[in-house]
Amino acid sequence: MPTITLSVPEDIKKDMEDSREINWSAVAREAIKTKVAQLRILKAITAKSKLSEKDALELGRKINASLHERYKKSN
Repeated sequence: MPTITLSVPEDIKKDMEDSREINWSAVAREAIKTKVAQLRILKAITAKSKLSEKDALELGRKINASLHERYKKSN
């Protein structure tokens, strides 16, 4: 299995050292595995899309603005 090296801030490293019973390599592997699975799904969806990048960004902005208004009204 290939090996990678990760850099983490000192405060995170200290917290990790305080929990030595946790297999941090396994935690990192699972997080990477989950993200790769999400990216595969995203690639499959976008491969079928007929939207240009500009269209997709505009749609995303409209969705964000709509969600912002909805949550602003609910609070």
